[in-house]
Parts: sequence; C-alpha cells; structure tokens
Amino acid sequence: MRLDGKTAIVTGAGSGFGAGIARRFLAEGARVMVADINEKAAMAVAEEFGGLGHRVDVADGASVSAMIERATELMGSIDILVNNAGVTHLPAFMEEVTEADFDRVFAVNCKSVYLAARALVPQMKATGAGTILNIASTAGVSPRPRLNWYNASKGWMNTATRAMAVELAPFGIRVNALNPVAGETPLLKSFMGEDTPEMRAKFLSTIPLGRFSTPEDLANAALYLCSDEASMITGVCMEVDGGRCI
Repeated sequence: MRLDGKTAIVTGAGSGFGAGIARRFLAEGARVMVADINEKAAMAVAEEFGGLGHRVDVADGASVSAMIERATELMGSIDILVNNAGVTHLPAFMEEVTEADFDRVFAVNCKSVYLAARALVPQMKATGAGTILNIASTAGVSPRPRLNWYNASKGWMNTATRAMAVELAPFGIRVNALNPVAGETPLLKSFMGEDTPEMRAKFLSTIPLGRFSTPEDLANAALYLCSDEASMITGVCMEVDGGRCI
C-alpha cells in the first residue's frame, strides 16, 4: 500500500503500459482515474480493477481541462499525474512522413504534457506537493532510423521533464520520466513496421537482456518514482530498457 490515500490520473491507461501502471497504483492503495481516448478500454480497466474510467483527448485543451476538473470533483486534489498517452508514425524516411502524421505525433506526445501541466500545476502549487511522471522512450535517448519525428518527440519529453523539474521543485512538485524500450503494447507493430518472427528477432537483438519491456516493468518503476520513497528524486529520466541504451 505504498500509495495509500493518494489520488492519480494515468492517461493512455486503456491498454499497454498505461493499463499496467493504473492497475499497480490501484493495487497499492491509490484512487486512480483511468483516462484514454478509447472510452470502452478505459472503462474496462476501471471496472476490472476499481478505478474511475474517463475518455480524454490529451491533445485537446478543453478535454484535458475537463479531465482534471472531473478527477478533482470525484477524488479531491490530484497527487500524481502520469502522462503516458502516446502515438508514433509508421517507419519511414523523415522526408516521407506526412505533415498530418507529424502534427499528430507532436500533439499527442508533446502538446499533451503542456496541456496537462497548464490544467493541473496550479492545483499542485496550491497544495505545495505533487508528482508528474512522463512516459518517454529509449527512442528519445538512442534514436532508431526511420522513426525520426517520433524519436524527436520523445527527446522533447525528456528535456521537458528536466525543465519542469527545475521550475517546479521550489513548489514541492517532482517531475520524472521513464524511457522504456518497446514492449508488448499496441504500438509495437507500428515501431517494427510489421510484426513477424524475423522482425521481432532483429529488434530483440538490440536489447542486451533479450526481451521486450512489459507493463509490469513500467508499473514497478512508475510506482517507485511516484511514491514517497522517491521524495528526493526529480528531473530523472530513467531507462527501463534491458540495457538497450548502453
């Protein structure tokens, strides 16, 4: 019960890493809003594990503000925000990625962090405490070819994490990030281009520990960084990657 009495919002929590984080937070005693653009998926996770399902478009300011307002109304002040929702473009040479795909990647992966901070940071400043966790990617640390603009968006996320940490520390707010290697999530096929045994073997050959990351791996790291055990840790971009970035 390491999050007993805490309130949390996890975006992109209808599947993959987000669902794993939401489930672990609930198991550790937190009240959790399970937010996702796929309302059915969010509700399914919430109904199974006891959270509060909510539909949100993290790239839309009004939708993000409504999420924060509803979470506050139903759970009280928010202690933890996990910015997990993310998208990628299909593997392609940088000049061949469409403008629409570029805009979508940066809206969901980057603008969402700004929108959530704009909506929630004033509340955290008023209470003098809070934890924000951004789910970035090893792509932002050690970029892969043909995922250029996705790489850049996750690099942005790591830089934003450090900048937020420095600015918000005097207000008692901690900000960290996790950099997972690809895992068994809905984005895996998009990263590889095609999900075949050959492509999986090629991808796994770049991970020294020899396996993909799992929702449980991310949940364990997220739990630590969002718990009071990490009260002296801020501005850290932790790699959860089986050695991928060594």
